[in-house]
Amino acid sequence: MATPQLLRVVEREARVWSRMWRGFGFTTFVQPALYLAAMGLGLGGLVNAHTGSVGGVDYLDFVAPGLLVASAMQVAAAESLWPVLGGVKWMRYYFGMIYAGYVLWIALRSMLASVAFLLVAALLGAVPSAWGVLAIPAAALTAAAFCAILAAFSITQDTDLSFPMIMRLGVLPLFLFSGTFFPVSQLPAGLRHLAVLSPLYHGVELARAATTGSFDVVADIGHVAFLVGCIVVASVFGVRNFTRRLHA
Repeated sequence: MATPQLLRVVEREARVWSRMWRGFGFTTFVQPALYLAAMGLGLGGLVNAHTGSVGGVDYLDFVAPGLLVASAMQVAAAESLWPVLGGVKWMRYYFGMIYAGYVLWIALRSMLASVAFLLVAALLGAVPSAWGVLAIPAAALTAAAFCAILAAFSITQDTDLSFPMIMRLGVLPLFLFSGTFFPVSQLPAGLRHLAVLSPLYHGVELARAATTGSFDVVADIGHVAFLVGCIVVASVFGVRNFTRRLHA
């Protein structure tokens, strides 16, 4: 896959987004900020009053990196289902486009949204460490992992009947039970092991380590390796599936 081709895919998506970004403004920028204010300040005040801290930090500091990465996951999931099927079946603008370029674009778009989210979180005092900027690539890596997996699946479908099920029974439970709102150690043993298999869990752990400055080098390398592994394995199927569909 030639790099110029990949970059042309990114350029095409960036041009489209630049004309439509206002339509995505609420879900990309405003909604995450409202979540952070409601969960971090509202619920967080109650949590801190009763427990003092969660995971050794104020609840606002705990939940902010989780919401940052979870928001990136939700954007990546939504953009990897209907738009991919639409591009190859309904609007047919995917002919000539490249799987890896689309995954890269979703990662870059997630980074842009993460910058805005991190700025809001910092203004609310939810980023106590200067290392918090590293939460941005953590979110992008998580978004790329979900996009790589879901786009590889979406391109094989002829209808979108399974997509709502994926969002409701896949993405939403991950959003709630992958360490975004509370430590996964609070889950029953069986669910805890399932949560650790989620790319979101690893992305949240990386982002939280960055925003709080609480690094564990061995664990963080493991989180990065897991996310990269998801992208690599999914890409094997993604490239094959895109090639087959676009040449069918």
